[in-house]
Amino acid sequence: MCEHDSCGHHEEPPTGPDRRALLRTGLVAGAATALTLGPVAFAAAAAGVPAPGSSTSSTVSGHLETGAADFVYLPVEVPAGVREIAVSYSYDRPAVPAGTPGNSCDIGIFDERGTELGGEGFRGWSGGFRTSFVISNSEATPGYLPGPVNPGTWHVVLGPYQVAPQGLDYQVQITLTFGEPGPAAPVHYPADRARGRGRAWYRGDCHLHTVYSDGRRLPGEVAAGARAAGLDFMVSTDHNTSSSHAVWGPLAGEDLLIITGEEITTRNGHWLALGTEPGEWVDWRYRARDNAYPRFVRQVHRAGGLVVPAHPYCPYVACQWKFGYQGADLVEVWNGPWTYDDESAVDAWDSHLAEDLRAGRAWLPAMGNSDAHSVPQVIGSPHNVVLAEDLTRDQVLAGLRAGRSWLAESAAVQLEFTATGRGRRAGIGERLAVPADAPVDVVLTVSGVPNGTVRLITDEGQLHQESLPAAGTGTVTWRTTASLATYVRAEVRHPLPDGTPGKGNTMGPALPWGPMAALTNPILLGAQQSSQGLSDRP
Repeated sequence: MCEHDSCGHHEEPPTGPDRRALLRTGLVAGAATALTLGPVAFAAAAAGVPAPGSSTSSTVSGHLETGAADFVYLPVEVPAGVREIAVSYSYDRPAVPAGTPGNSCDIGIFDERGTELGGEGFRGWSGGFRTSFVISNSEATPGYLPGPVNPGTWHVVLGPYQVAPQGLDYQVQITLTFGEPGPAAPVHYPADRARGRGRAWYRGDCHLHTVYSDGRRLPGEVAAGARAAGLDFMVSTDHNTSSSHAVWGPLAGEDLLIITGEEITTRNGHWLALGTEPGEWVDWRYRARDNAYPRFVRQVHRAGGLVVPAHPYCPYVACQWKFGYQGADLVEVWNGPWTYDDESAVDAWDSHLAEDLRAGRAWLPAMGNSDAHSVPQVIGSPHNVVLAEDLTRDQVLAGLRAGRSWLAESAAVQLEFTATGRGRRAGIGERLAVPADAPVDVVLTVSGVPNGTVRLITDEGQLHQESLPAAGTGTVTWRTTASLATYVRAEVRHPLPDGTPGKGNTMGPALPWGPMAALTNPILLGAQQSSQGLSDRP
């Protein structure tokens, strides 16, 4: 149920029939369940052309029960001559028993072009981070797209992703201000290349947030943080919006490549779209059961971008990954400070790695990112170190896609990892094609991890462990064959809290390892198996 009243300095009653009679359920084509309310119209606008600078407001209030639709659409009939649309909202937060989710409700808006899944009508989303927003041709609240406020039916969208047992009472106020539209907002997309070093290892954080979604850092602060962390590139991934893309241009430079992207936060997990076209938006309004995810994977791939399931074992509501890994290009196994869900992600990735290589399928590289939103979260901890032909968008994405990368907690950590045999040499993400019984020497050189523990891991599990000295620099050499190891990868861990190195192949009540300092993608050993035409995980 909902009720409709008016408020504001220029009060106008709504026009049209009783709103309670207009409540209806429906679907956004191909998307998660939706509830559409009756339309909001403005009597003042119907009476004639309002004076420039005048405004009119209407307020909608209503109640949602537990189990409400994923998205609640409030149509707003916008007349001609509107310069600016402003929306504010609130909802109650009743006390709930321990262990029971309380009320949480997001908000966004679509313009007169409609709410079709993946359509052109998207004008912004701020999740639950803001209680109000404004859109005009000249500017918009971060998270929203500036542009003309054209006449037609707009839709305010509520996203009640947690509803308390008592239900959720909400109130939405819409204010229209009339007048000339004003000049268009400036657009400054970042360049797709920076001054690189040719074929080299480049460092970058591919999961970062700003005030354009739920971060508290301005874009300039994020770019400065990337430089301070010693990064060569970064990817902008604000939640469910491309609104920050147009501000990055002046913040990039010859020393920092900024790539545009988005974090898509569905009800069944989050994923990163890395390297989308500047200004391109990727929809999030679907669940795994809706079979819409593959469509948006294809959208990102058409733009040459990467699809990356993010923090797949995150315990928060709607964060755990439920879509499977078909179509993914990498998986984020390390997200921010090292925690137990990262341990789960690495273990699951390693299992999939062995399965894929055994079946001759394309394997899924690992990625690590800071997911930094605000202080004290550290930009670049962790980040990716990728071998790319040059410091360009396409070459960086190609290196990541190929798995020619390793993960570091900071730029203080240096690493080199190779395998040699029969006069041949391979590095991270590459294959050493040798006979099954040929000796293979695996060498890891690392610095920046005092008293660290090196683990060499294959499809049989950990087969070698060695401690680094107090100076944190050392070289570890281990011999194997392709018959004993389909692949080999390396982890470098910090000591346990008690100062001990940790020990593999043991079981007990505590975690056997300290936090991760570095993690490599694998070196593959032996002859290439036939993929039988399979390139995606089943």
